[in-house]
Amino acid sequence: MQITITDVHKRYGDVVALDGPSFDIPSGSTFGVLGTNGAGKTTLFELLVGHDRPDSGRIEVGGIDVDAAGHQVRERVAFLPEHAGFPDAMTGREVLDVHARMRGLEARDDRIDDTLETVGLTEAADRAVSGYSNGMGRRLGLAAALLGEPPVLVLDEPTAGLDPRGVTTFHEIVERIDRETDATVVLSSHVLSEVERLCDEVAILEGGELRAVGPVDELRTASGDGVTVVLHPAGDRPGLLDAVQGRGEVTEVGDAIEVTCERDAAFDLLSAVDSALVDRFEVREPGLEAAFHDALADGDDRRGDGQPADAESTEVSVP
Repeated sequence: MQITITDVHKRYGDVVALDGPSFDIPSGSTFGVLGTNGAGKTTLFELLVGHDRPDSGRIEVGGIDVDAAGHQVRERVAFLPEHAGFPDAMTGREVLDVHARMRGLEARDDRIDDTLETVGLTEAADRAVSGYSNGMGRRLGLAAALLGEPPVLVLDEPTAGLDPRGVTTFHEIVERIDRETDATVVLSSHVLSEVERLCDEVAILEGGELRAVGPVDELRTASGDGVTVVLHPAGDRPGLLDAVQGRGEVTEVGDAIEVTCERDAAFDLLSAVDSALVDRFEVREPGLEAAFHDALADGDDRRGDGQPADAESTEVSVP
């Protein structure tokens, strides 16, 4: 189900939360909304699910204006906020049963069992929520969102605060949803590698403005032709260091030697270096990190002040 965002503005007092972003989210895609703290991601999601109204502009879900027909949109869109709590005394199954009854779902028990299996909580279904870990609680929230088999799933910072194992589990669930359903998944994150792994396309926001939007691969390519050649010495480290001098920006990282250069120069480098000096190597393409920082830099250049829109909130994780 396609989502269309057109020139949306939202202000809270003197704070401009959204300043006219316009972009489409393709039907059936996994779409990332990326930005610094205060970029407008959560505000956009609240407008998208009908929890608030834009000052101007329009958001459509499957051709329906969210502002004009919010009740219809909420039948199509399931929302997992960053902080979703449940009564401690209830079991996971009881929580889902309440949600299923509220939505008037048929075959509730079957839907609950299927959803518990999808998020990996079958064995913990009859345990009290008070005994759930943070990651289990997040997965229970996702199960509640998935119960009605929504055509649109909106996830606000879904892995915030999870340990590495919980993050991996959540990623696998989102990837399974992408493979096995036609749902349009929209997620926000501070973690660039997470968006790069999960998303087909991405929008980059800063200060409520749209800085860049498009397929992840295209944004990475647009950030430049530079690549990083990572060389692991076979033994003669000084010899390898000497051999790569003048072929790019050379950096020693742990036991490896990294050379950042143009794509064409990377092939010349690998051809010229004696293979006896190299135990193994890899070539790293530009990542979403480069595209993200390029997009923010372009915004700074347009303002002409050299400063981010929100100079106190520029935190983004790049594991």
